[in-house]
Amino acid sequence: MIRPAAVAGSFYPADPKELVNQIDSFLTWADDDPAVKAVIVPHAGLVYSGAVAGEVFSCTAVPPCVLMLGPNHHGGGPAIAVSKATAWATPFGAVPVASELRTALLKRIPQAEADDQAHQYEHSLEIMLPFLLRKQPDLQILPIALGQLSFAECQALGAELAALLKDWQQPVLLLASSDMNHFFPAAENKKLDNIAISAMTDFDPQRLYQVVKEHRITMCGVLPTVVVMHAALQLGAEECRLVRYAHSGEVSGDNSRVVGYAGLTIR
Repeated sequence: MIRPAAVAGSFYPADPKELVNQIDSFLTWADDDPAVKAVIVPHAGLVYSGAVAGEVFSCTAVPPCVLMLGPNHHGGGPAIAVSKATAWATPFGAVPVASELRTALLKRIPQAEADDQAHQYEHSLEIMLPFLLRKQPDLQILPIALGQLSFAECQALGAELAALLKDWQQPVLLLASSDMNHFFPAAENKKLDNIAISAMTDFDPQRLYQVVKEHRITMCGVLPTVVVMHAALQLGAEECRLVRYAHSGEVSGDNSRVVGYAGLTIR
């Protein structure tokens, strides 16, 4: 089964030529860094967050397989929902799902479930595919949507993913999809975002989980980010670097109610 594109024509252009022009306007084609083990990338409409995402992908060497974790905005399906599809449709063509890696993951992590409901309308991972395909035409993906998880559950999932990838015979890039705080005035929004970003650049996933909860920061992908940070630490990463920060008001001109976007690499 091919999972249809849910937000083509709204979050990004459905026309392939228009889409490639927009994606290429965000990519600087900088030297790829093969040391990058994971990325944290925003997932709003490309007109808003595409420049931040583009800078992250520009400096990342994308291998043929990407394990993608994003939030489940719609709430349907299990807490750890692994795409059941054979491929995901995009304007550039269908992207195969890494079926062997999926089988290995489901065998190793019993709390994860193969599920389509969580992914049916979800945009947070779909929005990444045009960037990934421009960097890696032979792309395979393993999309996972996360619902409500405790910190202990995030930590355990990160450890299991790291163990899985240590045993895997091929390189896999970890990707966490998240926007930052939502719908505050720009100055206040940035202060809250900086609290979360500080925990991220200190490479402290537990503190990130705590400060988002304590300060009520509406970082929709905090759980995928915590999981990916844990996994990357287990895989030997030592640095989480902020590549770029921006907010929606810089595009819309309306600073009264913005969404923050942070792009980071983990190496």
